Order: sequence, then structure tokens, then C-alpha cells
Amino acid sequence: FGWYGFNGAACTSTGQLASVFVTTTVAPAIATVTCMIFTWVKYGKPDVSMCLNASLAGLVGITAGCDVMDVAGSGIVGIVSGLLVCFGVWLLDYVLHIDDPVGAVAVHMMNGIWGTIAVGLFATTSVPGNDSFTGLFYGGGFDLLGKQLLGFVSVAAWTAIMMTIVFLVIKHTIGLRASEQEEILGMDAAEHGLVSSYADFAPAMGEAAMAGYPEHGEAVEAKPAPAVRVTAEQDASHPKMTKVAVVFNQEKLHHFIHAMERIGITGVTVTNVMGCGIQKSNHYYRGAKMSATLHPKIKAEIVVCKVPVETVIKTAREVLYTGQVGDGKIFTYPVEQVVKVRTGSVDYDALQSEELPETD
Repeated sequence: FGWYGFNGAACTSTGQLASVFVTTTVAPAIATVTCMIFTWVKYGKPDVSMCLNASLAGLVGITAGCDVMDVAGSGIVGIVSGLLVCFGVWLLDYVLHIDDPVGAVAVHMMNGIWGTIAVGLFATTSVPGNDSFTGLFYGGGFDLLGKQLLGFVSVAAWTAIMMTIVFLVIKHTIGLRASEQEEILGMDAAEHGLVSSYADFAPAMGEAAMAGYPEHGEAVEAKPAPAVRVTAEQDASHPKMTKVAVVFNQEKLHHFIHAMERIGITGVTVTNVMGCGIQKSNHYYRGAKMSATLHPKIKAEIVVCKVPVETVIKTAREVLYTGQVGDGKIFTYPVEQVVKVRTGSVDYDALQSEELPETD
């Protein structure tokens, strides 16, 4: 909505304002649909993040000519913008290997250039408020197109020269590249003092994790040691206790808890975790295939002694199974000792529930 004010602020008549609003609406809408169709065909499903960038690309592409183009011209601008943003992301990620997480170059630079050139192609005097500019495809010849190209080349040359000077100064003073330690720790913590700028959406690495990390170090090849399976002898006087950890989808939590209560499990520790399975991801983000995708999961931990472990595993599988990838996993670990803090009871006794006095 802010783009309506951005493009329409200089209008001097109601008719011109209406025309600007129409072109500002048509271009991003068509760019979004174009990108959706392209990513759907190429990747098997529409890429939402790429489509959102295509909306911005359409707005950027129509900005220069919003007051001199008609609906047909703005539609063509939208189609090219929707395809250009996909090409731009591919070019930076796969060919130039430039890190552009938000796709700013593909959206703003490439579509800014396209929008500037498009004025020289699709400008028409049939729209309200434009009596002077006519593009190549509307019978205006190469005059306006040449001026737009000259403007683009002039701005590009000025920017390239000035930014080269600025970045050379920065490079030889405070430096452009962050240290290896800062790259691993993350710029949120190193530059801004934030534990994480993503709240609960991504795990944060604390400063303590990087304590003593060398600025530069040589990689040392580790020699794998042979794995040896060790089975502890069971003491007859010491009851066998097993910890069962279950990782599963969040929406199954209540079903899981109720199922555990039915088989006599009354103590469960539940944690919100993020993780991914061993299978390779088939998801795409901005046209790039993701090697690993972290999903929100529930981790439930239970220590059992009286209830057989096989019963817990069987019940958990029955309630969590959907047949889809991501149903979860179950892990079992031997437990040496359990101590109840309040009473001091240990092992089997510490795992048994007890009646608590009622409180008002």
C-alpha cells in the first residue's frame, strides 16, 4: 500500500492518479502470477518466497513508468519482472556465488534497470497527464529509449566509480571481511550484541560456545576409532531402568500424553525442539534446493521401570503413526540411577506415583 503513495504522490489530477494506481496494481499482480507459474513448473510447487519477491519486483519495475504507461505496458513489465527476479536469484546464487539472502539485487537492481528501459519502450500519450513521452512500441522511435539508456549508463558508471573508491577506503582502514570467529558466532552477536535476531525461529549460539576459539587454526585429520559394543551386566538387586525419548510432531502431543497415561506412565518431560531427519530435503527456497530443513518438533522423555519398554514403544508408534515422512523417532537409553529430590527415594521407588494431599 505504501507504493501507491510512492508512485502517486506527484500526480496533479484525479485521472492521472487513477491511471498510476492501475499500473501500480497490475504490474506486481502479473509479476507474482508469472513467478508462481514459473516456479510451479520448474520445481513442482510454487515458491512462496520467490513469489513475494516477484511482487516487489513488479512494483520496482513499474515505478519509473507508472505515469506514462497503460495497462498493456504495465502487464508486460510485470511478466518480465516476474521472470527476471527468478533469473537474478539463479545468477547470483549459482553463477556469481554472491550471498544475497533477501534477493535485493534481483528485485531492486535488475528490475530497476528493466523499469528504466521499459519507459523508452511502452510510454504512451494515451494515458492522462502524459503529452510528451512516447515509447518505441507506440511510435515514438528510439529517442526516448536512447535517453533512458543514457540515464541508466550514467547512474551505473557514477555508482561503480564512487562505490569502488568507498570500498577500497574501507578495505584498507577498518576492513571489509569479518573474522572467522565472528562469521561462526554470527554478526548478530559480534556487531549488535544480540543473542539472536530470530527469536524462537532459529537456535542461537551463545558467546560461551566460542570462548577460546582460535582466530586461525589448521584442520587436523581425525582417525576414527573402531566401535566396540559394550553390554553392561544386569545386577539382580538393581531394577532395570530405561529412558525413552520420543521426537514427534507438535499436533500429536495431547494424543501422546493420553496414550501414555492409559498404560500407566504418569511422568513425562516435554521440550520444544527444532530438527530434521536423515532423509534429504526436497524443499526449495528462492530457487535453491535446501540440504536440510529444521522443523519444530516435540521431544518427550520418559524413564520407565515398572512398565515394559516394549509397551511404551508400541503405544507411541500406534498413536504417532501417519505413514508420512516426519512422524518421528524413538530412542532408548539405559539409566543407572534415579533419585526423587523431595523424598530421597531412589530407582524403582522414585519412579512410582503417589497420592498428594488435596489443597483448597
